[in-house]
Amino acid sequence: MTSQTAPTGSAPANVPAHAPTPDQIRRAPKVLLHDHLDGGLRPATVVELARESGYSQLPESDPDKLGIWFHEAADSGSLERYLETFSHTVGVMQTPEALIRVARECAEDLARDGVVYAEVRYAPEQHLEGGLTLEQVVEAVNEGFRQGERLAREDGHRIRVGALLTAMRHAARSLEIAELANRYRDSGVVGFDIAGAEAGYPPTRHLDAFEYLKRENNHFTIHAGEAFGLPSIWQALQWCGADRLGHGVRIIDDIEVREDGSVRLGRLASYVRDKRIPLELCPSSNLQTGAAPSYAEHPIGLLRRLHFRATVNTDNRLMSHTTMSREFEHLVEAFGYTLDDLQWFSVNAMKSAFIPFDERLAMINDVIKPGYAELKSEWLFQQTASTSGSGARQG
Repeated sequence: MTSQTAPTGSAPANVPAHAPTPDQIRRAPKVLLHDHLDGGLRPATVVELARESGYSQLPESDPDKLGIWFHEAADSGSLERYLETFSHTVGVMQTPEALIRVARECAEDLARDGVVYAEVRYAPEQHLEGGLTLEQVVEAVNEGFRQGERLAREDGHRIRVGALLTAMRHAARSLEIAELANRYRDSGVVGFDIAGAEAGYPPTRHLDAFEYLKRENNHFTIHAGEAFGLPSIWQALQWCGADRLGHGVRIIDDIEVREDGSVRLGRLASYVRDKRIPLELCPSSNLQTGAAPSYAEHPIGLLRRLHFRATVNTDNRLMSHTTMSREFEHLVEAFGYTLDDLQWFSVNAMKSAFIPFDERLAMINDVIKPGYAELKSEWLFQQTASTSGSGARQG
């Protein structure tokens, strides 16, 4: 167990006067590790795909009203309504054309928001109602991502997208999906994940899939520590061997902040920090699920200052009405973060990506750090110009 003195979750007192603007945040090179393909559709795309496929269950046919409905349903506090939102998006993603379009638009939207590297996850087993095979689903999504990367490049943006294949923890296809991820590991799929309700469906139910992936030297993350807490995190790490924790926000339950400001880490929290296990934190989504009451009280503030391997993510952009830029904007407002903090989160995420080390290093040194350096130099020159102008007027 570890004991030390550290600030609590409130914003630091020595916040620099210059905070990044929304435009700077949008232009900053960002890295996204936890984003669900079926949780990020454009409302207009949902409407059009429903019309093309004959899907008649949408609660609204107007894109603007439908977007509001998705956010309100996900924000309602009702698990039933929250899950209903995904039944509609998955319902219109049952053909190759639909999957290609959704993946293409995902890559374009992320690139336009300044994301330079993303790992986007989806469950192939949820897209078989139209007669597709698992392989056809994967190939359609991969084709969509490649198209989106090309279109983004033509639009002046750069992005690389890797797919994570997800198995549903309440189903019995995890080994099959793990094998699928391994077959496509050199064709756009960078890893494996399990998702779904944590309570009653521990990750240990899928040990055969994780043991297979470890034997194949492949990467996987596990949704853990979002709602169920420390036992879920412990199992994901010590029984299953997860490389990253999907969410992992409940690690805060193993951290005690005393009245004098000192902090005591339990053995699990110490292990997670010492081993540099990445936490795929999703602030807006966590507020919706009740993991935190507000951005200012989100555990990410304390986890960042205690130097956990914290990363910032969107989870479900449609349901949370969010983007990576919007997530950063909330954190800048809540904690007084600067461009240096945003760079720290971005480098953390890139270090934790499921692509080869040399490629991660190149992204950090050739894309992320230069991008933030340029943004910081803008502020320097603005300050210089302002000071010079002031001096000239006074003279």
